Amino acid sequence: MEELVIRDADVVDGSGDHSYRADVVVDGGRIVSIVKEAADAGCQRPKARRELDAEGLVLAPGFIDMHAHSDLALLRDPDHSAKAAQGVTLEVLGQDGLSYAPVDDRTLGEVRRAIAGWNGPGDDIDFDWRSVGEYLDRLDRGIAVNAAYLIPQGTVRALAVGWEDREATPGELDRMRQLVAEGMEQGAVGMSSGLTYTPGMYAEDAELTELCRVVASYGGYYCPHHRSYGAGALEAYEEMVALTREADCPLHLAHATMNFGVNKGRAPELLSLLDDALDAGADITLDTYPYTPGCTTLVALLPSWASEGGPEEILRRLADDGTAERIRHHLEVTGSDGCHGVPVEWETIEISGVGDPALGEYVGRTVLESARVRGESPWVVARELLLKDRLAPTILQHVGHEENVRAIMRHRVHTGGSDGILQGAKPHPRAYGTFPHYLGHYVRELGVLSLEECVAHLTSRPAARLRLADRGLVREGYKADLVLFDPGTVAAGSTFDEPRTLPTGIPHVLVDGRFVIEDGRRTDVLAGRAVRRSPR
Repeated sequence: MEELVIRDADVVDGSGDHSYRADVVVDGGRIVSIVKEAADAGCQRPKARRELDAEGLVLAPGFIDMHAHSDLALLRDPDHSAKAAQGVTLEVLGQDGLSYAPVDDRTLGEVRRAIAGWNGPGDDIDFDWRSVGEYLDRLDRGIAVNAAYLIPQGTVRALAVGWEDREATPGELDRMRQLVAEGMEQGAVGMSSGLTYTPGMYAEDAELTELCRVVASYGGYYCPHHRSYGAGALEAYEEMVALTREADCPLHLAHATMNFGVNKGRAPELLSLLDDALDAGADITLDTYPYTPGCTTLVALLPSWASEGGPEEILRRLADDGTAERIRHHLEVTGSDGCHGVPVEWETIEISGVGDPALGEYVGRTVLESARVRGESPWVVARELLLKDRLAPTILQHVGHEENVRAIMRHRVHTGGSDGILQGAKPHPRAYGTFPHYLGHYVRELGVLSLEECVAHLTSRPAARLRLADRGLVREGYKADLVLFDPGTVAAGSTFDEPRTLPTGIPHVLVDGRFVIEDGRRTDVLAGRAVRRSPR
C-alpha cells in the first residue's frame, strides 16, 4: 500500500491550466497516481497508509526560489522555516557572482569577508569543501529544502585573477574557463555574476562571453546581476541580451527591477526590449520579488575603484581622509557605479543589520535619520559605520516603483525569486514572505495575476529554466515536492517592522514526499538535497 493519499485537493498543477479536484497519491518520494474528481465520479478511491484531508486547500508543486542567499543558512539552520514555511521546496544558490565554491584557502577568507553582510561571517560553519562538487556533497548530508547552485563568476575571477581592476591575461582566462567547466561537470546549473560587485564587475564583456560559452556547452544558463539598475538600467539589460546571444547561452535576469527615480514608469521599455529579443529567438527568463525596496550591503554602494583589491583595501581607503572624501564625492555628487550611477539619497538607505551588536542603534533607521540624531553629515555616519563594523552592515534601499513591479511580474517569462538575505536584525521581509505575498496580495487582493498563472510563475517556469524534467508540475512520476495552501487566507506574515514573522495559510509542505511543514509547524525532517544539472 502506498504511503500517502492527499484527498479532495483543489489541484493547481503548475501548467497554468484551470484547477481540478483530485486525490493525489504519493509513494517513494514521487507522485504515483492522480485520480481526478474521485468523489464526484463515485469511482474506487485510492487508499494509502495515511490520508490527508485537503478539502478547501490548493495542492500545487513546491515553489522554486530562483534567487536565494541561503548558501550558509541551509547549513547553519536545519529548521530553515524562513523558506520552508513559504512552500519553497527548492532554492537556487550561488547568486550575484559571489559564493563559497570554487575557492582555495586565500579566496575563501576573502569571500567570507566580502559577503558577511549576506550570509554572516561563517564562524559557525565548518568549511570542509573547496570545489563546487564538494559543496554540493555537503548539502547532500541533509538540508531543509532542495538547493541548486550557480557558479559565482566573481569568486572564479578572485581565484584566477584576484581583486584587481584589470583585464585577465590569456592564461588567467583559460584558468577561469577551466574552473567554470569543472563546476558545471560537478553539477552546477549555470553561472551568476554580480556586475556591480567586486571583483566580478571588473570583467569586460569579452571575458564574460567566453565564460558563457562554457556554461552553454554544458546546458546551463547565465544569471547576471547586471551593471546598473538605475541610470543605465536599459543599457545594462541590452548588454546582457547581446552578450548571451553572442555566446548562444540562455539568459536569466536576476531581480529584474527598474529602480530609482530615473526609471519610474519605465518597465514597459524593458519588457519591449525583452519581447523583441524573445521574438527574435533569444532564450530569456527573469525573476522578481513582489516588493518595491531593494536590499544589499552598505559597502556595495561605493564606487568600484574604492573596492579594488578586496575588503582590506576598502577599509584602508575609508580610513584615509583624502580618499574618503573622493568616495563621498562619487557617492553624493557624480553618482557611484556601485549605486547604479545615481547620486545616493541617504533618506532611502535604511540600515537593516550590523555585524557588531554594539552598533544596533543604527538598525531600523535611515542613514539620514542617524545623522540628524548625531548632529553629523550622512557620509560621516556611513563611513564610521563601515569602518567600525568592518563592511558588515546590510541595508534596505527604498527606491522602487509599484507600477514597475506589477508590470514586470505579468510578463510571459517571469519567475519568482526572493533575493532573501536572512542576516541582520531587520532583514527585508521578502526573505520570509515573497511567495505567500504573491499569492495573497497580488493574486487574491489585487488580481494582478490569476492563481493558476501565479503558480506557474513560481513552479513550472523555473523548473523549465533549471531543466528539471520531474519537478514543477503535479504529474504522475514527478517528485513529490508539494505545497498545500488555503487560497482564502494565504498571506505573508513578514512586514518591514516584523520581518521574521512566518506566513499564514500554508499548513503543509512536502519535500521528497516527506512533511517538512505539517499542520503549520516545522517538523524535524531534512529531506532536501543538492539538485545537480541534468545532462544534455
